[in-house]
Amino acid sequence: MLKPAEFYQRDRERHPPALTKDYKTSVKRSPQYALISLENTASEITGPVFGHADIDPIDNDLLLNYAQDGASPIGERIILHGRVLDENGRPVPNTLVEIWQANAGGRYRHKKDTYLAPIDPNFGGCGRTMTDENGYYYFRTVKPGAYPWRNWVNNWRPAHIHLSVFGSAFAQRLITQCYFEGDPLIKKCPIVATIPDDDAIEQLIAVLDLNATIPLDTIAYKFDIVLRGRRSTLFENRLEGN
Repeated sequence: MLKPAEFYQRDRERHPPALTKDYKTSVKRSPQYALISLENTASEITGPVFGHADIDPIDNDLLLNYAQDGASPIGERIILHGRVLDENGRPVPNTLVEIWQANAGGRYRHKKDTYLAPIDPNFGGCGRTMTDENGYYYFRTVKPGAYPWRNWVNNWRPAHIHLSVFGSAFAQRLITQCYFEGDPLIKKCPIVATIPDDDAIEQLIAVLDLNATIPLDTIAYKFDIVLRGRRSTLFENRLEGN
């Protein structure tokens, strides 16, 4: 039996540079020296493992999982769904997907969020689910609102949902965020502007999906998530040559 293969190295030409001066907080958070590429170790290409027993049936329904009995959150009701795939286009089944977001007014349920929009008493802003055997995931929630942030004098973050995906191993884990098709603030955002590849920006935008929309109820957006893939062939059952 072959040992688990390493994952593909990330494409640095596609990902944003760590230091981008127009994104002010990157100045203090970015490394000062050149990045080092490391080979994956056994602990990075195996685990962690989660099961459906770890998930409550309504964890993926943000319309219900924090609401008081008979109540519901304020805002545009949406479905966010899609597939988790590896870099070779294969589904990643039974993997944990977590989301967190601001409410419809653009405010997070967090003590350090002081934006003047009100807290929604029926919206917690977080959820989780497991992908099925085809790598499919599904959430119900409300569309988050835009909110201001002190980068320049008048910057606003586009509506977005944060996602954490564990994948099949630690080295595959991805933390990202998705935006929504047609939002004019996407092109105005200094964070989005750090991404040098236009195609990579498009990959961060959830597209309107009328086929999955529930009439008179919930608008759907489709967002596929691509994780690092495995090399398809080993050289004499070893990593050399790949």
